[in-house]
Amino acid sequence: MPPRLAASTRAFVLLLTLSAACAPPARAADPPSAAARVTVVARGLDHPWAMAFLPGGDALITERSGNLRLLRAAGGLSKPLSGVPKVAAQGQGGLLDVALSPGFASDRYVYLSYAESDGSRSGTAVGRGRLSGDGSALEDFRVLFRQEPKLSSGLHYGSRLVFDRKGYLYISLGENNQRPTAQELGKLQGKVVRLNADGTVPPDNPFVGRAGARPEIWSYGHRNPQGMALNPWSGELWENEHGPRGGDEINLIRPGKNYGWPLQTHGINYSGLPIPEAKRETLPDMEPPLYWWPKSPAISGMAFYDADRFPAWRNSVFIGALATQDLIRLTLDGDRVVAQERLLADRKNRIRDVRLGPDGYVYVLTDASPGEVLRVAPADSGG
Repeated sequence: MPPRLAASTRAFVLLLTLSAACAPPARAADPPSAAARVTVVARGLDHPWAMAFLPGGDALITERSGNLRLLRAAGGLSKPLSGVPKVAAQGQGGLLDVALSPGFASDRYVYLSYAESDGSRSGTAVGRGRLSGDGSALEDFRVLFRQEPKLSSGLHYGSRLVFDRKGYLYISLGENNQRPTAQELGKLQGKVVRLNADGTVPPDNPFVGRAGARPEIWSYGHRNPQGMALNPWSGELWENEHGPRGGDEINLIRPGKNYGWPLQTHGINYSGLPIPEAKRETLPDMEPPLYWWPKSPAISGMAFYDADRFPAWRNSVFIGALATQDLIRLTLDGDRVVAQERLLADRKNRIRDVRLGPDGYVYVLTDASPGEVLRVAPADSGG
């Protein structure tokens, strides 16, 4: 081989080697879409955002415009319930998550997260009221928590609600599209907070007593966490959040930990330029994501599958995807993601929320007006 050709060949091989080393991990590549069996349970919702199943199979559903509706197990949507707080329905804001008290069977408490405005800016608020006996109203609604300061002009509210096994309430809070605030412990932007069920602060929260830090904070360095769920096998809190352009991620949420945004990220600005503050993808004093996507699916609601109805789906976590318009199923081995498949891609629906129903089916909400409630089963289940 002539010397010039040999040198060119070596340079080409070196280029291929470097390209392979810099390529995104194969585990996060978009897999082929898998088939599923889908039943439309309800239609005609206005951008439904979240649902929570009641004992007996009925479900409460939030509409981003400000309505709370009851979906009857026997079929049919109720009129909007009365007693729901006024919401700032602008941009990504409105009536957002819904969760039941761990003691719902006796106390009838329903928790809501929503965007609340002070006239110029808005932020996430959380409150609770009692569901009336006939399911037509929330009674004695009271605000328990407000994100301070209010900085949002309609973006990045986060707003998922999760109770753990001890009855503590976790709230995911977006950074209101104000990146630096996620690292500022004196602000409630870009945080996961932990509260008692009545809205008071547990004395063992990691920043209680620390000067300049909000005592509600459980973890920080988050961008816009719109998915959160308790792992039924480990009891640990899992959270997912939107990256900017790329870098959507799943995190295991632990007390006092910093999850990096905007200093540590796998994403870039929507313009295609780097995030100005970002130092690199992994920093030694910050928590790396459990899993991340080079190309953003725009992930939202999250639900683990631990039912017996469909054994093939056990040890999975389902995540809604808004941008790629599908339902992501990740197969788990402990805390490791070992496989990924995409469902419902043929329907071209923005999936906003995912819940495991008491009947063992997966239920999803489509972010549209009119939006739908879909019941999902494996394609070969016959269900």
